[in-house]
Amino acid sequence: MIDLDDVRAAARRIDGYVRRTPLLPATQFRNPVCAGSLHLKLECLQPSGSFKARGAANKLLASDPKDVERGLVAASGGNHGLAVARSASLKNVPATIFLPENVQAEKVDKMRRWGAETVIGGANFDEANAGAHAYVEKTGALYFHSFADPLIVAGQGTVGLEIFDDLPDVETVVIAVGGGGFITGAAVALKALKPSIRIIGVEPVGSPTLHASLKAGHVVTLDQVTSNVPTMACQRTDERLFALTRQVVDEVVLIEDAAMEAAAKQLWFEFGLAADSSGAAAMAALATGSISTRDNEIVCAPVCGAGLPPL
Repeated sequence: MIDLDDVRAAARRIDGYVRRTPLLPATQFRNPVCAGSLHLKLECLQPSGSFKARGAANKLLASDPKDVERGLVAASGGNHGLAVARSASLKNVPATIFLPENVQAEKVDKMRRWGAETVIGGANFDEANAGAHAYVEKTGALYFHSFADPLIVAGQGTVGLEIFDDLPDVETVVIAVGGGGFITGAAVALKALKPSIRIIGVEPVGSPTLHASLKAGHVVTLDQVTSNVPTMACQRTDERLFALTRQVVDEVVLIEDAAMEAAAKQLWFEFGLAADSSGAAAMAALATGSISTRDNEIVCAPVCGAGLPPL
């Protein structure tokens, strides 16, 4: 699907369209979340509030301008929709975003403020995505897949390049998983640059898409998705993406929604970082002991999505 050259090409293409986000040493914890040295990659500071800005920008800039002029369409649990809405605004073209019923209201409001039209319906990403595909058939708008488009995956992979540039001694990278595009893109870059690196994904107990597929050895369609985290609720990953994912991801662990909420509160309390549940997922997995680390191990956890300060 993609390789290191594709990720490097994406980095050159999106330079100036997204932010190179800081890597924050997570020192002075009141209650440290893991052994070793933890560093937070602050993707919550992207213009649209998440790493999704990278993939959307890469897709936008690599597409035929005539296709872009027809408008953009996407399905999203929230963060991808924000990124596509922001991309459409850069080219002054319309965007239509299909969203599940449990999408956060403040993210819908932000999409509309970026100028996008929003359509809410369906219990999860997959049902919203069916609406997006129907819209494409009807209008011919340019479809931005949330996680399975090679250009999207390569764009997300640029996070991996930055992590390695800033922290070449990194040993373990822990990444939240929705459909699998972010972790796969980042892992492609990181494993190519440092094959010994450990890549661990984090999924909700109520949406174990990659966990189940890796265990089975093939893509699994979940019978149901019960997680209340819309940005991580995906019933099925993509076949082509999974063929690559299983080569570069070492492990996927499962955590409860409540652990992510608690980690989001800790990020706010300790660092003044307003993260959504997906943005706190990597730290939650470390804090709950779902991932073991040793003393002096160098660990990176992207804070991949912004949210409101917790109450």
